[in-house]
Amino acid sequence: MFEIAEYIGIVAFTTSGFFVAARNKLDLLGVLIATFLTALGGGILRDLAVDKVPFTFSHNYPAIIVLSVMILLILFKFHRKNSIENKPLFILSDSIGLISFSISGALIAIEHNFNLTGVISLAFLTAVGGGIARDVIINEVPFVLKTGFYGIISLLIGLILYILNIFDYITFSTIFFLFIGSLGLRILAYYKHWSIPLR
Repeated sequence: MFEIAEYIGIVAFTTSGFFVAARNKLDLLGVLIATFLTALGGGILRDLAVDKVPFTFSHNYPAIIVLSVMILLILFKFHRKNSIENKPLFILSDSIGLISFSISGALIAIEHNFNLTGVISLAFLTAVGGGIARDVIINEVPFVLKTGFYGIISLLIGLILYILNIFDYITFSTIFFLFIGSLGLRILAYYKHWSIPLR
């Protein structure tokens, strides 16, 4: 289940990272760096947090997936489209990446017997760590700090998986329904403009 969530997240965040890079009109090197950070950065931070060789550094598949998706996006000229971040494809890919990496982060934390704080933190770090690194290098306020409900979904996924683990109820079915439910919530929150008020 971990690898399925990981691969789905890599594909999805490669797509959203590419769109952000294209919107900022980065050159090819900039696109490569921004896309790799978005797709793989959170997973690297997650694995370092559990004192493990990063999955990206011990398997060739993540880099191959990122490069393959990037090449397809370039061939289909997605980098020339305007306002792509407001389009359904971007919203969907970014949401899938957020949820998939939140799940993989929480599963790794549970596997290493982390407590509730650890599970929630690792779910959040895996999901948004790469995006924060990307936004910092392109001199933007990290997206997660501007859209409160975005990060909340990641925290909720960590909490739910921690509770499911207590009752020994983490199965393919429960993770699938968690994925679908979280995806629906994220998309609804985006189109309803839900956020956490400052006061």
